[in-house]
Amino acid sequence: MTSTVVWGTGNVGRAAIRAVSAHPALALSGVLVHDPAKAGRDAGDLAGLDRALGVAATTDVEAVLAARPGAVVYAASGDLRPDEALDDICRAIRAGAVVVTPALYPLYDPASAPPDFTDPVRAAIAEGGGSLFVSGVDPGWANDVLPLLVSGLGTHIDTVRCQEIFDYSTYDQPDAVRDLIGMGHPMDYEPLMLAESIPTMVWGGQIRLLARALGVRLDEIRETLERRALESDVTTQIMGDFAAGTQGAVRFEVQGVVDGEVRLIVEHVTRIHPSCAPDWPSPPGGGAGAHRVVIEGRPRIEVTVQATDEGGNHSAGGNATAVGRLVGAVEWLVAAEPGLYDALDVPLLPATGRLGRKQQS
Repeated sequence: MTSTVVWGTGNVGRAAIRAVSAHPALALSGVLVHDPAKAGRDAGDLAGLDRALGVAATTDVEAVLAARPGAVVYAASGDLRPDEALDDICRAIRAGAVVVTPALYPLYDPASAPPDFTDPVRAAIAEGGGSLFVSGVDPGWANDVLPLLVSGLGTHIDTVRCQEIFDYSTYDQPDAVRDLIGMGHPMDYEPLMLAESIPTMVWGGQIRLLARALGVRLDEIRETLERRALESDVTTQIMGDFAAGTQGAVRFEVQGVVDGEVRLIVEHVTRIHPSCAPDWPSPPGGGAGAHRVVIEGRPRIEVTVQATDEGGNHSAGGNATAVGRLVGAVEWLVAAEPGLYDALDVPLLPATGRLGRKQQS
């Protein structure tokens, strides 16, 4: 079994602990936390399981990496600290670990990533013999392996659309939802995540990866953006109160243009309450979230995936599937040569050994 460390215990880290503990080829050997108040707590407690896992969380990065784990699931955020996240990840690679993470957006497509990201990673791989695979928590599989799989069913393809539809009232990340995305702020507030070029920075790598896989050359990547205000005050169970007239919904696209036509689209439709922008796409059956791939062509193909976790939460379900892709890749990466890998390299493996395997939660 591969000794595996989970670094970070937020929304992604909780799911990572559960995924590692359930994987028959992996053994949870360490949990790293930033908050001293979490140090000493059992991993099972931090992950919301109803049993202890016998692994106490620690803030001692040096000691954990000195034990030479076979793999590290880096679940700490890189949104506002990309340089620090890159340093942490390279440190784990230099310790010889296979690292999987959603934290570094530019490395969704290493072939187009700037040298500021690829050079330190390749140097760490050369020094320590570890590997790195980055896949998104949005989740990445919905923007790479799923659309590519579905595209293979078509005879003729006009466009490939990867769509996330999400109700942010279920997403327990107030700073991200309110400040980065702007929900609940006045309409003249300029959220960082919606600033010009930022969506391309985050999702452009996935457009480039799709283009490379489909054998087309991009002319350019464009962005579109729409914002809607709440028509009345709303109160949400997790995120609190949002006032009428403030931002209540966002819809944007990152578009890959091929031969002058928009052919590849990553689209996000997000709300803080279902009452806002009801004419925009919504999840089937009125759920809180869905991921959809739409292939326009002949035939027209539409695939919708809905996942829930932690008592029916769609946000937790999305995190869990993203983490499942990452943790499920560890076994393949351990067997592969050291390197910097992407979603076209790493196969989506079946859940071998997990069918019928009971996990309490």
